[in-house]
Amino acid sequence: MAGVGIAVGLFVLLALAAPLAVSLLVREERERDAATVADRETAERATRRDTRER
Repeated sequence: MAGVGIAVGLFVLLALAAPLAVSLLVREERERDAATVADRETAERATRRDTRER
């Protein structure tokens, strides 16, 4: 019976820790990529340069 309690406790701990870990990773990625964020006009120009029209 103690094994079931430990398993449930680990599951609850993981269920609480996973969203926090994802949140921290997303925040870190956003800070890392902040310099490369472009406005809409710049992004459209870059997209047009990347495509080849026939």
